[in-house]
Amino acid sequence: MKNYKDLANHYQEALSTLYPPAEIKQLFLMTYAFVTNQNSVHYTLNSTQEITETRVQEFIQVLDELKTGRPIQHILQTADFYGLQLLVNEHTLIPRPETEELVAWIIQEHQNRETLSILDIGTGSGCIALALQKHLPHATVDAIDVQNEALTIARSNAAKLHLSVNFIAADILEWDSFMQPHQQYDIIVSNPPYITPAEQKDMHQNVLLYEPHSALFVEDQAPLLFYDVIAEMGKQHLSPSGNLYFEINQYLGAETCDLLSKKGYTAITLRQDLNQADRMIKASFNPHGD
Repeated sequence: MKNYKDLANHYQEALSTLYPPAEIKQLFLMTYAFVTNQNSVHYTLNSTQEITETRVQEFIQVLDELKTGRPIQHILQTADFYGLQLLVNEHTLIPRPETEELVAWIIQEHQNRETLSILDIGTGSGCIALALQKHLPHATVDAIDVQNEALTIARSNAAKLHLSVNFIAADILEWDSFMQPHQQYDIIVSNPPYITPAEQKDMHQNVLLYEPHSALFVEDQAPLLFYDVIAEMGKQHLSPSGNLYFEINQYLGAETCDLLSKKGYTAITLRQDLNQADRMIKASFNPHGD
């Protein structure tokens, strides 16, 4: 292999049984950016430039791990989310574009607020909490996760980005043990586990083998467990004008809306993502019903 174009072709051949061509190209460009600290435009202009064997080996090292199915974000230990570059590893979910859409919705609706209190439940890498803190600088943001390993990553991301988020080790299923009686939030947001075992057959091996199952999966008999628990908590801890925001299972949009309605939530809005899948819900709770 004499140049970067040769390397790109080698990636296509080596990964053809794992990924479609467009995705392989993206994996190569992400590797290119990591190894050379240059973008895809730079690659286009320099694809036939001769490269050293040492540089070739840097690409091959990443490729060898990609061939095992390991996600590139874990290999490079970095993921982009809403303009932030985040540290990720096997203890955190890799942030998805659909979650960026949820964050954009919240920012759009609350960017003119001068005071704002936010709780992010199941924060993982801290992606939602940190993006909201970055773009809603007047907000105070708390974020909880049951996994200490994930919180270590989230705190590292906050320090690297110079953002102030209060990360708390807690289990949302036992929320009444750590929430203060009169504690209230203007926004409670969560992207909780919502994938059922029946859906696993359609998932890529790099998700099943390398991402934390506790952050992905729920039991078939209780697919809305976390939505139920968080909605119940929200009845006590949302401010009178507060909003609940969820990322949801695309196949359970109607069921999730129905759950919220039965708990007394109003102004329930179901939104689709860019792929036209039911993906996000916003709801309000007013205990007085006015």
